[in-house]
Amino acid sequence: MQDIDPGMVAAEAPGVTSLTLAEGRLGALAWGRSDAPVWLALHGWLDNAASFSRLAPGLAERLDVRIVALDFRGHGLSAPHVAGGSDYALWDYCHDVLDALDELDVARAVLMGHSMGAAVACLLAAAFPEKVERLVLVDGLGMLSTSAEQASDQLRRGLLAHRMRPSRMPGYADADAAVAARVAGSVTPIDADTVAPLVARNCQRLDSGRIALRTDSRLLKPSLVRFTRDQVLALLGDIGCPVQLIEGDQGILGERAWAKQARAAVPDLTRCVLPGGHHLHLERDGVDSVLEAVVNHRQGE
Repeated sequence: MQDIDPGMVAAEAPGVTSLTLAEGRLGALAWGRSDAPVWLALHGWLDNAASFSRLAPGLAERLDVRIVALDFRGHGLSAPHVAGGSDYALWDYCHDVLDALDELDVARAVLMGHSMGAAVACLLAAAFPEKVERLVLVDGLGMLSTSAEQASDQLRRGLLAHRMRPSRMPGYADADAAVAARVAGSVTPIDADTVAPLVARNCQRLDSGRIALRTDSRLLKPSLVRFTRDQVLALLGDIGCPVQLIEGDQGILGERAWAKQARAAVPDLTRCVLPGGHHLHLERDGVDSVLEAVVNHRQGE
């Protein structure tokens, strides 16, 4: 593997444009004509805009749309959350999306979200139906939840963690080490080739020659508050736009009881299960199937 060029997206994403949004607070990548209809792409936890670097070029070309992939706060090239003791609450990312839509002067957009980004997209579709034309969700639906009975414990763990001195993100000798660490530490299975674009955008080279991660270490701390399952189901039930859900057969949803409940709660949902893992839209063996599923679904309407 070649050494990482910090901040650069993978070479398999031709025609990509780097953007800075929200008064310089948010980094982003864009593919497609600048005047084409906008699809806003929202990545997962600890990922970044390069999550869509293998899917977005084909979508932009085939559907003649502009894909704008954000770096959420604290991720990729975006600035951190507000200082000192603050939480990275899921709803805070909604401000990132709304700020991006305002700056792009987009009144209504398609939201394409993966994992945590899918959760953010669901929140926005429920709260701002006038701003969301439709959802395209990749291996993610709804939000992480905590039972009402566990709310005090969740708050205690979150407060204790956030009162601790923030730790430094680890540094690495070279690109191979950074990629290997991400593979080893991933919550879901992922290989080096799949993770490489994410790591490349998330790294910066130090004067010492070592590679440091840009990620805000506070992202690793537990949330102070989460929705309850009843709240999640109510929010999903308030999504009025069409939803296309693309799952990996080795992904995080499947036939689990909670996933079935979540899918059943959405009034207008089309489900497609494809070979692949949680990052199937970034896997070389999976991205073409995801592309065809999205294109065929849109063209078949």
